[in-house]
Amino acid sequence: QVQLVESGGGSVEAGGSLRLSCAASGDTFYTNYMGWFRQAPGKEREGIADIGTNGRTNYAQSVKGRFTISKDNAKNTLYLQMNSLKPEDTAMYYCAADWTVRGATLDNWYKYWGRGTQVTVSS
Repeated sequence: QVQLVESGGGSVEAGGSLRLSCAASGDTFYTNYMGWFRQAPGKEREGIADIGTNGRTNYAQSVKGRFTISKDNAKNTLYLQMNSLKPEDTAMYYCAADWTVRGATLDNWYKYWGRGTQVTVSS
């Protein structure tokens, strides 16, 4: 199994930046595929970025060009650099991991999930 702990959330004004981190511990074999998801109050959880074993990334249209997902395998840490933040980016952000692909791109099929970190963007 693998444990995931997110950090780096906070409050920021529109146009600002944050970098989220997701530290993985345990059997990192299960971190072959990782992704970032977010859930705003009253809305469904949505996938916003993912990264595979070959480093290929995918982004939701809502964050493309503003957010960057990256992974440091030596540190077992996943990152999400968020620039040009907007109030609509306000949500709880979660990282997820799995050793194999179980569904479609940016769908929430991952087996392992962190508890989330809150991001609040004010206008």
